Amino acid sequence: MENALGQPETVVVLGGSSDIARAVTRKLCAARAHTVVLAGRNQNLLDAAAQETHEYGVTTDTVLFDARDVANARATVSEAFEKAGGRVDLVIVAVGILGDQFAMDDDAAAAGLMATVNFAWPVAALAEVRRRLVTQGGGRILVMSSVAAVRARRVAYLYDGAKAGLDRLCDGLADSLEGTGVTLQLLRPGFVRSKMTTGTPERPFTTGVDEVAQNVMKGLASGERVIWSPPILRYVFFALRHLPAPLWRKVMAK
Repeated sequence: MENALGQPETVVVLGGSSDIARAVTRKLCAARAHTVVLAGRNQNLLDAAAQETHEYGVTTDTVLFDARDVANARATVSEAFEKAGGRVDLVIVAVGILGDQFAMDDDAAAAGLMATVNFAWPVAALAEVRRRLVTQGGGRILVMSSVAAVRARRVAYLYDGAKAGLDRLCDGLADSLEGTGVTLQLLRPGFVRSKMTTGTPERPFTTGVDEVAQNVMKGLASGERVIWSPPILRYVFFALRHLPAPLWRKVMAK
């Protein structure tokens, strides 16, 4: 159950070794979460993330999974819930890969992998998360999307397109949860300094993972459907999404 301040005490993080997920998890632990289950594909990184939670005295466990295999999504969610003790207050879905678009333009296998990891696996996992949270009568879901979901760019259209699909699906999923006691929020960060973006030129309004995590905590407290990080990107992308295509391509090429 959430504590008296409405903060989640039991948390499952799918993609728990990502830099943003780790920063958010640290904030949740500082806010009195007492049980955290971190799921990901690299045990060493999961162990490092778990060590950070131990500094707050939090009970932590890990689950290994491979997001290239959609068939394991339900079992992964089930194992994570069991290790969390059965009832979960908050599930964070932070699964994704970026990749090199120009290297993948004509690579069918790479394109399929991008769609699987960034869209298909999270969708399959969300189906099981939805079932479990509705059955228990309440809970929250936070899905890591991206401002890239608003409009795909030539330089990253496989990533952007997959995120756009997940973003749109979550709109409908959130509506399907009305009246169940379960809520879903989307996180749309801009460019974030992290290991995933190492070597990529920074964009305007670039932030660090700790700033994103702070915006997540504010968003969880307010309950707003979409959490933008930084918040100004809500207005920036309202304008950008309506640019004529030639101007959009010119702006994004810079």
